Amino acid sequence: MRASHLVATFGGVGNVRSAPGTWGSLAALPAAWVLHALGSSWLVAIGIVVAFAAGAWATKQEAADTGLHDPQHVVIDEVAGQWTALLPVLVGADHAGVDVLALWPGWIAAFVFFRLFDIWKPGPVGWADRRNDTMGVMLDDIIAGVMAAVVVVALAAAYHGWVM
Repeated sequence: MRASHLVATFGGVGNVRSAPGTWGSLAALPAAWVLHALGSSWLVAIGIVVAFAAGAWATKQEAADTGLHDPQHVVIDEVAGQWTALLPVLVGADHAGVDVLALWPGWIAAFVFFRLFDIWKPGPVGWADRRNDTMGVMLDDIIAGVMAAVVVVALAAAYHGWVM
């Protein structure tokens, strides 16, 4: 297996035939937990940058091999986007000094809203997707991740500001 395929499929996760993007997003969650355990939210933030850069390279290679601008098996973009959506939860856990898994509702919200925005492609997510190039493949998921992160922060603020 070529290195570009290994990166693009996030270690093979993208080779799952049914809903590879969702499986890629799910696989990103325990990977984020491991990165956080090894180096806090800072390491996850670095991971987003590395996943984006490596993903752009791998996606370009896979697109050239398949003749498709966004091959379905490429899920490294979902990983980078999911980590972006999850980052506020991890930063919040670091700030509060609590175990990241104690903030499990935030994990669920980050996953659900990232998938919603990635599939629905509202506004700037759709704009990036319509670029039909490698950068668009990566950017639409980062933008969906940012939008999901904003919702996660808003939900956390609402919960902690109004409920507690």
